[in-house]
Formats: sequence, C-alpha cells, structure tokens
Amino acid sequence: MPKRFAIVVFPGTWSDVDWHHAITDVLHEDAEYVFHKQTDLSGFDAVVLPGGFSYGDYLRPGAIAHLSPAMQSVIDFASAGGPVIGSCNGFQVLCESGLLAGALMRNQSLQFRCQPQHLLVERAAAPFTSVTRVGDVLSIPVSHGDGNYYVDADTLERMEASGQIAFRYCEADGRVTADANPNGSLHNIAGVTNEAGNVLGMMPHPERAVEPELGGTDGLVFLRSILESLHDRART
Repeated sequence: MPKRFAIVVFPGTWSDVDWHHAITDVLHEDAEYVFHKQTDLSGFDAVVLPGGFSYGDYLRPGAIAHLSPAMQSVIDFASAGGPVIGSCNGFQVLCESGLLAGALMRNQSLQFRCQPQHLLVERAAAPFTSVTRVGDVLSIPVSHGDGNYYVDADTLERMEASGQIAFRYCEADGRVTADANPNGSLHNIAGVTNEAGNVLGMMPHPERAVEPELGGTDGLVFLRSILESLHDRART
C-alpha cells in the first residue's frame, strides 16, 4: 500500500509542486497538499514542509508561518514520532517553531545563491538517510538568501555529540572547506535533526534532484529512506 505524505502549503510556498511530483510521479507514492489553515494530519505517514517564501518572508523567514494552525498539528505529529522533513524555507519554519535548534540568517555574502552543491553525509540513520553511509557525498542544489545556520556554542556542542548534524557543505571529494560553504553556515552545516532524529531540516532542495534529466537523483535518498523506515515500522 502506498505511503501518504502531507505537503504543507503556506501563502508564498512554491516548492510544493516539485515535492508532489517527486513523491507521486517518480516514486509512485501518495501525496496531498495540506493548506496552512488545516489541522488534520490523521492518516498521513510523513510530513513535508517545502521551500519558498512563506508569507513573503516578512519579519524573517518562517516567523509568520510557524504561527499557522497547521503547524501545531505538525508539532503534534513530530512529538508522536512521525517523520517530518523541511527543506529551505521549511527548515526555517522548523527552527522558528522550536522543532529544530538554531536559526537561519542572511547569507554571509548578502547574495542569493542558486547552484549545485555537494553535501557530506554525517548521519546515516532512519528515517532520512538510512540508504546512505557516513562519508557519502551527495549532489543537491541550493537556492536561498537566508541559509546561514547559527546556533549557540553550548547547543552546537550537544548537537555534534549526539549526532544531530546530518550534512555539511563540502567539496566534490568530501573535504569540508570554507570555499564549499555557500552561505557562511556555522561549521558548514547544511542540515540538522532534532534529538529524537525524526525531524530533519536542510537548506538544499532534494526535490530538485530526483531525475537524471534534471541533473541527478541524489535527492531520492531522503524519500527512499523515509519509505524504508515506514515499511520497517509497519512490519513490527
């Protein structure tokens, strides 16, 4: 039976259609748009917070979106152990909601960056990266102006120790360098999880890397890992 993904849509979201295509047309699973005023996530197996400019990024990215009625349901879903993935603006919303630590600030260059990007896998575990290995290098595009991840020193130390750093920006050969960092993000961090590991936020756009014709399929890593995790859970 196909797994059901909820794709949360805020005013200004624009990666929702890309996610829907990746889930339904590429992987042949079920996906449904959940608009920001909806609160019923019953029957869904996973939740996606897509990229875009929710509420025009007024105040700061994600600051208004996290107050939407749908987000309390997302928080409840995550608290019950459900997998939640947020990319780009979705990552920003997750941080604003308190589901993830830290904040996304203006790119250090003060420039919008839209480019292919290499990521070093730091965490290879269910439900998001179980089909990878630590040290793998993925190619996933970025497209953002506010991707400079920051967290205070004590929290960063705890996150590093507990394996919450999922990916770092790197060179094609896996070296983590300043030149490979597109936004000035602390410690080259490109994606993080919560302590339980069932919420992932990342600035890159995996939904844009799901077909060879569009440059590669490394983005499928995340969806295939979620599906593997959901099927494993169903068997237990």
